[in-house]
Amino acid sequence: MWAIKKNIKGDSVLWTVVVILSLVSLMAVYSSTFSLAYRSEKNALHFLVKQWMVLIMGLAIIYFVHKINYRKFAGVAVLLYIISIPLLLYTLFFGTTLNEGSRWIKLPVINLTFQTSDMAKLALFMFLARLLSTKQHVIQQFNKGFLKVLFPVILTCILIAPANLSTALMLGFTCCILFFIGRVQVKHILFLALMGILSIGAIYTFSKITGKGRAATWEKRVNSFLGDEQKSPEDKRDDEFQITQAKIAIASGGLIGQGPGNSEAKDYLPHGYSDFIYANIIAEYGLVGGAAMVFLYLLFLWRSILIFKRCPYAFGAFLAVGLSITLVFQAMLNMAVNVHLVPVTGLTLPLVSMGGSSIWFTSFAIGIILSVSRFVDEEMESPKKKTARINTDKNNQSGLAPA
Repeated sequence: MWAIKKNIKGDSVLWTVVVILSLVSLMAVYSSTFSLAYRSEKNALHFLVKQWMVLIMGLAIIYFVHKINYRKFAGVAVLLYIISIPLLLYTLFFGTTLNEGSRWIKLPVINLTFQTSDMAKLALFMFLARLLSTKQHVIQQFNKGFLKVLFPVILTCILIAPANLSTALMLGFTCCILFFIGRVQVKHILFLALMGILSIGAIYTFSKITGKGRAATWEKRVNSFLGDEQKSPEDKRDDEFQITQAKIAIASGGLIGQGPGNSEAKDYLPHGYSDFIYANIIAEYGLVGGAAMVFLYLLFLWRSILIFKRCPYAFGAFLAVGLSITLVFQAMLNMAVNVHLVPVTGLTLPLVSMGGSSIWFTSFAIGIILSVSRFVDEEMESPKKKTARINTDKNNQSGLAPA
């Protein structure tokens, strides 16, 4: 144990947050999958063991990635982004349809499915960190600077949007934040926002005319969120079933909750182990537990911002802040959906919702953030050690060294 602790570097608070979220995930997934295990005719421990193995693999990914110097990811970012584009195209046309959307591809032989948008998010922010760091001297110029960093954002979001609009919108918004931090002019960021609105309009229109795409699903979710009174009571009940059950789960939690595994709402809430796991957490741990989850994600963002401020190199700084913003923003969106502040999006709660590849890609991103933290700490300690060694040599020469 001491040997492992000695080899773990980087921000200790970030490590603590990751471990706590992993433990919360195990408890929440185990509690919310009893009905799923029964319907699937599996042992009650099946999904707990599966999630435990996924999280162990995730922690291993974080550990091994954080040992790599973050500067080496500059070259990996280009390769990863180039690979992500054809994968997104393949998913768009030939992806496996789950939950009314073609978001997944299945790997042959091992029979593993994963969301290419998860890989694309990671690749895009790594690539943007590289571009922003190399274009700082011309970033405020539209042609030489901004257009060069705008193109990958537009391309990625357009390829993701038809099958997964919520992820595309999240990416676009977090990229705008990263651009603002990267000294891009506000008028250019507004131009990106306008391009995003026009692109969504074009995709929606194409879907309505051709009948292909998810325009009907988008309309259904927005109308359900707004409370469309023109629908029949049966249709309205079907559309709002998920969010209604989430409200029941949250209301039953009270201040301190019903206790681990004691919530009855988990047996009725669809996807209570993934998209709506936050509602189950509130049901079992109450308002206190829900607020603690918000605090953990905000603490993760705050520590990442401190890394950003300390990092002497632009690439590492943009890596830390870009990857942390997208992770925390996704968490906030998921929690907002659960409490009915925004329409249903299908985004999971990072490191907590039951999953496989999504947790592993999130772990890779966290490993990169911790890599930046680790090597920033080492670079800051080196001058101090050098100064201390010089002072020791001087003391030895003058006979002032301690006995």
